[in-house]
Amino acid sequence: MYRVCFVCTGNICRSPMAESVFRARVAEAGLGGLVEVDSAGTGGWHEGDGADPRTVSVLETAGYPHDHRARQFRSSWFARLDLVIALDSGHLRELRALAPTPEDAAKVRLLRSYDPAAGADTDVPDPYYGSLDGFEECLNLLEAASPGLLAAVREAVKEHTE
Repeated sequence: MYRVCFVCTGNICRSPMAESVFRARVAEAGLGGLVEVDSAGTGGWHEGDGADPRTVSVLETAGYPHDHRARQFRSSWFARLDLVIALDSGHLRELRALAPTPEDAAKVRLLRSYDPAAGADTDVPDPYYGSLDGFEECLNLLEAASPGLLAAVREAVKEHTE
């Protein structure tokens, strides 16, 4: 099993949205039995909570299934994960600092690095303090990065299973 974990700040907005979007892409690609997708936050403020109601609304409107409980990312998880996807450069720095080994730090990547149109703008902005528009924009950015991430994961799964 190839394991991918999306990480944002509190695990109630960006990362659960990314988890839902990418899980749908994995299923559409027929990789559901080979790729496990989950999410977490760098902080534990919302542990046990569901996703933000605006996240839920945007996902439901777009037709994505979701079922979520927030949790905090732990450095011990690196051992069982193949890829840790940070939603912005702050998360990238925090996660790499948490990594027990250089090999684990190398597993951390920015989501928008998989979107060729992103250019130097590699952060997915935190929509938490804004309006529903920010959540819709977040979904657009996640969907734009998904094909590139799926291609990379498909390639990694192929190497993983050969």
